[in-house]
Amino acid sequence: MEQTLFQPTRLGSLPLQNRIVMAPMTRNRAPGNVPQALAALYYGQRSGAGLIVTEGTSPSPNGLGYARIPGLFNREQIDGWSRVTQAVHEGGAKIFVQLMHTGRIGHPANLPGGAVLQGPMAEAAAGEIWTDGAGLQPHPVPKAMTEAELERVMVEYEEASWNAREAGFDGVELHAANGYLLEQFLNPLVNRRDDGWGGEAVESRARLLLETARTVIKAIGADRVGIRLSPHGVFNDIPPYQAAAADNIWLAGRLADLGVAYLHLVDHSSMGAPEVPASTKAGMREAFVGTLILCGGYDRGRAEADLKAGRADLIGFGRPFIANPDLPARLLSNTALAVPDPKTFYTPGPAGYADYPEAQLTYQPGAPMISSNRNDLLTREAILKRLSDNEVEQVSMAETAASLTAGDEYLDLEQLERGVLTAGATPPAMGRVLPRKAVAEATWRWILKDLAGLAAPAALKS
Repeated sequence: MEQTLFQPTRLGSLPLQNRIVMAPMTRNRAPGNVPQALAALYYGQRSGAGLIVTEGTSPSPNGLGYARIPGLFNREQIDGWSRVTQAVHEGGAKIFVQLMHTGRIGHPANLPGGAVLQGPMAEAAAGEIWTDGAGLQPHPVPKAMTEAELERVMVEYEEASWNAREAGFDGVELHAANGYLLEQFLNPLVNRRDDGWGGEAVESRARLLLETARTVIKAIGADRVGIRLSPHGVFNDIPPYQAAAADNIWLAGRLADLGVAYLHLVDHSSMGAPEVPASTKAGMREAFVGTLILCGGYDRGRAEADLKAGRADLIGFGRPFIANPDLPARLLSNTALAVPDPKTFYTPGPAGYADYPEAQLTYQPGAPMISSNRNDLLTREAILKRLSDNEVEQVSMAETAASLTAGDEYLDLEQLERGVLTAGATPPAMGRVLPRKAVAEATWRWILKDLAGLAAPAALKS
């Protein structure tokens, strides 16, 4: 099978360890709208991806429409996100924060004191939204944003982008999909304003997104900004309209003119939404000359096919990452994927969030060996050859038992010869092992370095 998905690439100036993107997913684990240590564990566990895009994170108190979603507009939030970016970078991935203002999708019970529910017009979205205090509640009528409030929200995006860079993020993704504020303005049936920010003309409806993008680009650089769109999406009471394909192709061209780092297209048809026609994707691909991420219902085979055909440069995986923190490794080894529990998608605490285990992966002859969620180890044959050539000392367990501690990393040579690779911190009860402390650090990294030149796992670096 093709292995393009696992090859390193670049996103502008950023090196990516593979072409797998962990797509943004709301998880509602930020009490007080601050990411906790649990979030650093969760994202760190999934740092085998080439790029991680975080859950939607509000640039403004007014954009915190859901319960327990994070923000990025105060010091406590910056510090919380700093722990996340450190954990992800230690695992080898790059990470963009998704800036998401929920707009009319929200409820005052979810907003902090003094915040206001806002939207393009004073019209409520259909349906209900969860509140921790009162359960499901109907969407209330938002306040129609004034010109001054539109100017202010662009400043909030700018400030959040500066905060993102301070927190260690590699960039930001502007969320203009899934029925939130920026897409609310894009849709002519939701945004019927007549003041130059809406109405029939796509140029007016796209004004908020494009001016926000320009503002953020000026602050942190175009190569640090991505955009997410959901052509033909209907989530959060976004109604379909006839010119959607033409509008999105036009918009892709304007985003290309701005030089943004990537365009991220999501197709929710695998979850029951209308399918994004292949002609729309192809038109947007032609109009946008930068990096294109496609996301929605992918497995390895379909991902490889779209990469090989040039339909995308990177592939986003969302829900498969929930129960499979080592998803890249499982895909590479064709290991069956665990199934997540939907009942814990949005609940507080670690259950269904940071407690899904990694797989015990077995070796396929000739395939790259993988450790944990990293796909950057030598083939088994190459490791064994180096050991047999005495390029690395084989240390017996008896000789090192006294000095081998529970915190020491090791390679279990017995398992390796059976086709299983373990690089961990719990020595076996008996058998031949290669402790990290038994060889020079440079030699350890050299053994575990990919033949193609990928960096060794950060957990095995000094």
